[in-house]
Amino acid sequence: MSELPLLKVYYDAICPRCRKDRARYEQWAGEAGDRVVWCDVTEHQQMLRDQGIDPQAALLSLHVEEEGGDIVEGIDAYILLMRRVPRLKPLAWLIGLPGLKPLLRRLYDAWVRRRLEKQGRLP
Repeated sequence: MSELPLLKVYYDAICPRCRKDRARYEQWAGEAGDRVVWCDVTEHQQMLRDQGIDPQAALLSLHVEEEGGDIVEGIDAYILLMRRVPRLKPLAWLIGLPGLKPLLRRLYDAWVRRRLEKQGRLP
């Protein structure tokens, strides 16, 4: 198998659910997880700005930087990560369906905003 390109994931490490999801992903991904670098958005704000990403936007939605420097955001970032894990590939396909993807995006965005508001982290 050829080596997977490196991904840099900007995620909210303060969020307990996000940390659990990361741990589960690393467990399921196996060796593919070795090609993913996890960056806490609160600790890497300048790195985000250097990529043209507002740190607040990165807090509101998962951002993944591909090896070539392209940034994938939101549901598409989740799909990119899931496609690397055999047990998650069917879910990646499902959430990428045209009729489902926009709905999931709205639900995800609302969940993140509620979480950040509850934590007093939403401006």
